[in-house]
This record gives sequence, C-alpha cells and structure tokens, in this order.
Amino acid sequence: MSLERAVLAGGCFWGMQDLIRKLPGVKATRVGYTGGDVANATYRDHGTHAEGIEITFDPAQTTYRDLLEFFFQIHDPTTPNRQGNDIGLSYRSAIYYVDEAQRAAALDTIADVDASGLWPGKVVTEVEPVGDFWEAEDYHQDYLEKHPNGYTCHFPRKGWVLPKRASAAE
Repeated sequence: MSLERAVLAGGCFWGMQDLIRKLPGVKATRVGYTGGDVANATYRDHGTHAEGIEITFDPAQTTYRDLLEFFFQIHDPTTPNRQGNDIGLSYRSAIYYVDEAQRAAALDTIADVDASGLWPGKVVTEVEPVGDFWEAEDYHQDYLEKHPNGYTCHFPRKGWVLPKRASAAE
C-alpha cells in the first residue's frame, strides 16, 4: 500500500481533524502549524502560520480530489482569515500541495467550486507549495475526541456539494 500526504488549513484545526479522520481511506491525521515564518512553531508562537491538518491517506480508497471536495464542504473558503468566531491569519483557508498533481487538482477544484455558484462567494483559499509542518501540542491532537462537546466551527454543509463529474467513459 502506497500512502500519500495532504496538508490543508481551513480554520481551527480541531473540527477539521475530527471530520476528516472519519473519511474512508484516511489512515492518520495530525494538527499543527504550517505556511508561515516561525521555526518550531507552537500555539503561543506561530507567527504567520495557519492552523492546519496533515492527512495521510490511501489513494486506492480515496482521491486527493475527494479530500478537497470534503474540505470545501466543511469550512467556508470564501471568508478571508476567518472561520466562524475565529478571526485572524491563523484561520485562513489554504491548500499546501506536495507535488504538481496536487497543485493542479487544487486549482481545478477551486475553479469548480467557483463555477458551481453553491458557495456564498468566490473562493479565497491560498494554494501554496507545502513547507514545514510543526506538530501542535499534545492537548490539540484529537481534541474533539477528548472533549466531545468542545468548540468547532466545522460541519458538513449539505448544500455545498459539487455535482459529480461525468466520467470519460460516458
């Protein structure tokens, strides 16, 4: 089995981890800080980093595109530097691609989200090459499993689902 890596940021990392970890094909998740300027980032000192999630997945069970479509369904990619009550650069929407195929999939998915008209505005999600990922403190890992009634601003939005594409064979 060959596993792949995805790194996404979409607001507070607790809610994203709680929902994404349950997807078929997702083998592991961890939350942390990425896309910024501080080495060895921590909750108290993460500079311009976003709160992000690193996902290890089996591409034989789920595609990167499937992960991105779910990512866009569980957070609002049209609000700059904000998710729910969380405001600031740490809570921006971003996709950190590991290779050119992921970059192309990210741009293609964003174009489809914008073209669909289902979201409340145009996508402001950043698309950048992956850099360092600084794992968050233990108390942030698996937070909503440890605190089932803890804060989250992430939930599947039933109306924000891209129509399935026709396959090439049709």
